[in-house]
Amino acid sequence: MHAEQHLDKSIASRFIWAIILTTLTLVAEVIGGIWTNSLALLSDAAHVFLDLFALILSLAAIRLAAMPVSETRTFGWHRTEVFASFINGVTVFLMAVGIFYEAWVRFLSPQEVKSLPMFIIAAIGLAANLISAGALHQHSHDDLNVRSAFLHVIGDAAASVGVIIGGVIMYFTHWYLLDAVISAGIGCVIFWGSWRVIRESVHILLEGVPRGMSIEEVHGAIRDIDGVNDVHHMNIWTICSHILACSAHVDIRPEFKVEQAGVLRRIEELLFDRFHISHTTLQVECTRCIEGPVVKDIRHRPRSSSRHQHGHTHHHGPGCSHDH
Repeated sequence: MHAEQHLDKSIASRFIWAIILTTLTLVAEVIGGIWTNSLALLSDAAHVFLDLFALILSLAAIRLAAMPVSETRTFGWHRTEVFASFINGVTVFLMAVGIFYEAWVRFLSPQEVKSLPMFIIAAIGLAANLISAGALHQHSHDDLNVRSAFLHVIGDAAASVGVIIGGVIMYFTHWYLLDAVISAGIGCVIFWGSWRVIRESVHILLEGVPRGMSIEEVHGAIRDIDGVNDVHHMNIWTICSHILACSAHVDIRPEFKVEQAGVLRRIEELLFDRFHISHTTLQVECTRCIEGPVVKDIRHRPRSSSRHQHGHTHHHGPGCSHDH
């Protein structure tokens, strides 16, 4: 627990530094974009504004995830991390659409740009983005929330590079149409990042099996444990980027009924060590379920109908739920 709290504090402190740097960059690029009449710089400023929104939202998600569980939220607030990532991805997508529109308008009617000040301001923005990206990179591989914010910052850094290159070219050639071209390029760079974040967060919100993991592989690994006859009604899902969960009915061989607790413990250790599944709910199989499918079909029924049917179902035997 202390290690997790230290990790959260470390991530939060990095977010705070990134928020400060992003705020300074936003102020500089808004003022500079108006002064230089650069659409590319203003587009980058819009990106920075959404970066700031994303960073603040992600920091808030970390604070909420640290809140304890309750009787109404038995999983706590961990899912706010995924929800924040979804909002971040959608905002980046909408930003890309807005940039494409403004770039098209400027493409039809190019305007003169003060390229040298544009270059200087973009360089300052690039330096701030690289510092922010460096602060977030350490936790961007294993935390979806941090990764979404990291993609915001990286996308803005790429946009700053494009603005810098454009500023140099326009300074020597006066080819101001390039300002619109760079703006469109900014939209393309960040579009792919937004799609990846939206896809991953929606997959988690829909209780999908974690990426890179298959039901067949987990099912086979559990069946290979000594004492296990078969596994049915298995569900594997992601609570947040640090917590994977699994529930299943386990049919234990008759000769192992006396030591079924030990069998379940070995299953939990396997799930944690091999698949990084830390939240497990395992129920000893009953005769009624032995012929059931590995993945059970969940049907949508009215609550009154469900209560009526539950009143006539057979008892599934003793259950066992443990967390690592």
